[in-house]
Amino acid sequence: MQFLAIYLYATAVGFVAAGVLASFVQLVSGQPMRFGIEPDSILASLGGVVLRVLAGPAILMRNAWWGLRLKGRPKVWFGVSAAIAAAWSLISGALLLDLILNL
Repeated sequence: MQFLAIYLYATAVGFVAAGVLASFVQLVSGQPMRFGIEPDSILASLGGVVLRVLAGPAILMRNAWWGLRLKGRPKVWFGVSAAIAAAWSLISGALLLDLILNL
């Protein structure tokens, strides 16, 4: 039972970090983050990849919600997207917690 609480905590940390990062990028740029990468420069492209890796669960869930409500996609796709976003959040949350604890 204790491991489940740790997994849920790491998942929440990952998803909150993704949401904060995606919201910050939207605040600065004026448009929501997307998975596509614009070819500006090598450094900007690498930074975009890092941003999208960390903000991926928020982008994925925003797109899944949009597809469910506006496009009328089946609910099973939303469930699959939520499961992928949860696993992604667990991995990124564990990485962030490990970085924070080891600093």
